[in-house]
Amino acid sequence: MERVQFQQEQMLAELKDLVQKGLFTQKEIKQIMQKRTAFETALVRRIPKKSDFLRYAAYEMGLEALRRKRVERLKQGPQPPSVSDFALVRRQFHIFERALKKFKNDVGLWTQYMQVAKREGARTLVGRISARALQLHPNVPALYILAAAHELEHLSPSSARALLQRGIRLNADSVEMWREYVKMELGFVESMRRRWGVLGIDVDEGTDKGKGKAREADVAGNERTAAKMGNEEIDKMEVDAKDEGEDGEAARREIMNGAIVRSVISSAVKALPQISLFTSLHELLATYPCPQSLRNALLDHLFALLHSTLPLDPSAIKLSATRALTPGLDGEALIDALKSANEQLAHAVRNRGEGHAGEALAVLYAEFVQEWCSKDIDESLKGYLITSLQLLAQRASPAPSPALLAATIRLLTSHHQALRMHLPPSGSTSEKVLRFARKHTAKDRTIARASAAVWLARLDAEWVLGSADGAQSAWDEARGAVEGEGLEHVWMWGVDRAEASDVRAEERVRILEVRALLGFTFMLGSRVRLAGLTRSREFAAKSTSTVPPAVVAVVDARAARVRHIAQGYLPSARVWQGVFAQEAAAAEQMAARSAPDALDRVLATVYEQWRQKDGVGATVEWARWLLAHGRALEAKDVVLRAGSWLASGDAREVERRWKMVVDAPESEE
Repeated sequence: MERVQFQQEQMLAELKDLVQKGLFTQKEIKQIMQKRTAFETALVRRIPKKSDFLRYAAYEMGLEALRRKRVERLKQGPQPPSVSDFALVRRQFHIFERALKKFKNDVGLWTQYMQVAKREGARTLVGRISARALQLHPNVPALYILAAAHELEHLSPSSARALLQRGIRLNADSVEMWREYVKMELGFVESMRRRWGVLGIDVDEGTDKGKGKAREADVAGNERTAAKMGNEEIDKMEVDAKDEGEDGEAARREIMNGAIVRSVISSAVKALPQISLFTSLHELLATYPCPQSLRNALLDHLFALLHSTLPLDPSAIKLSATRALTPGLDGEALIDALKSANEQLAHAVRNRGEGHAGEALAVLYAEFVQEWCSKDIDESLKGYLITSLQLLAQRASPAPSPALLAATIRLLTSHHQALRMHLPPSGSTSEKVLRFARKHTAKDRTIARASAAVWLARLDAEWVLGSADGAQSAWDEARGAVEGEGLEHVWMWGVDRAEASDVRAEERVRILEVRALLGFTFMLGSRVRLAGLTRSREFAAKSTSTVPPAVVAVVDARAARVRHIAQGYLPSARVWQGVFAQEAAAAEQMAARSAPDALDRVLATVYEQWRQKDGVGATVEWARWLLAHGRALEAKDVVLRAGSWLASGDAREVERRWKMVVDAPESEE
């Protein structure tokens, strides 16, 4: 408490000054003192929390805002500065300093401190904070960007450039760092253009004739800049400009044409040849306010590097094709840009190779068409895009892409009525859309038939355009046909639709149970998931009775749970005994639902795991369950096989317990 008392003593002068100025009453000062004491007490405990410091700082910020409001309202006029004018702000800084001593590794806390200091106009303090933060966290790009932005706000581009270059040396793989560096150089070029415009230096002569209107748009800004500059400084700069001669003119022209920015972009691509960098720089260059000639030159340079660096990357091909589709396009410009982008992407998909890269390009084209069909554009454009997609999806060579087929089925399902006049005959009616979907999931379509995306699109089409029986039949067929990625979504499709339909309360409870178990199964990983679902299909095929799909799903989910327990934990024999009891109870419930012996496979799995921990107990319990369900021969085989892998003493113990189990009914009689 001595530290709390020390902090209280430091407050006396400022609180007394606040009362003398009439900004706070004695009662309010007492409340402030109580509040601060509570905050200080929380800060001196053995393990302080970051939230305590932040709450304290927020309280002081609110107190300072209230003080300023009251000063403004009282209108006391100019007064000599006193301790209360800066004490509350100083206390905010002091709280952050104390917090950073405890939480030096918290980058967010450093950022908040910088923002508070910047808001209070403490320029020098912001510089010191950023320097300390960068010293402790040299691999955090956000700190370099904040520090550089602070320097730019105070007209120090050289310091900002040095900070960003230092950050890039330490974080060359940061897209954000390179983007901000390019943005800073763009701002530098634009500021020089305005500055030379004020001086009357015509840097566009011979290279950008006819662009006088673009310069006229900046007249107002140039006049404001000239008003801020002294006449003597302008005269001096004019003399320097005249003395530079032809070399200076050529240098200015290169700068205005973006030579510095092009150099930075080239360095960025060399250090980080990734599509994320190209996407970020394209977004920056397309939206940054600069002359159109400069923007076009920089974009040409960027896409030239893109073509040479990532010539076969699907995302790079899409980015290059959609270059002209900038925000705000409409009318003929939008039509021309959309047509050009579609033709380039369609040509790339048509000439795509086999394998993952070719399918990835098809996926991107499908996403492109779906994205534009969801926008508010002319219906004829939507029909044009869907028709182009359908023609590509029906190509036999190379093999039809599942992504294109799935996208075509979905778009025809949702747009065939509204775009009837703009679609080909094969997709203009509900019957033809269903025929198209069924055709491409037939047994002779090997690739498309095994694709979950195509089947999900067909299932949605059957649900929307067909009948409930047709959708159920398609779902049954899909569960046996789909292989690989997305199999879980096919299984969940039917469960979701059943849950949404009008069913009885008991049936809804069962559906929710199946959904929960399936969700647990699909979280276990692709290997366990796919193996389990494959076994469930085999189980359904080998079953002597017709097992409902929901029961098959429950069996598969419970078996996957058992495998997950075995692989993810170290269960003891006692745990496996409890799991066996649970599964035996579940088997009884399944038998009551007209699904006898549905969980045999689950109990057998539990037995295989349990016997590794307790061979005697597991063998006896499994044999006892088989005997109780009229499967005496199987129970006898389990006991006999146990003798081959158990120790001699354990084998005799199994025989003794088994004899007791067999003799128990006779003794009861």
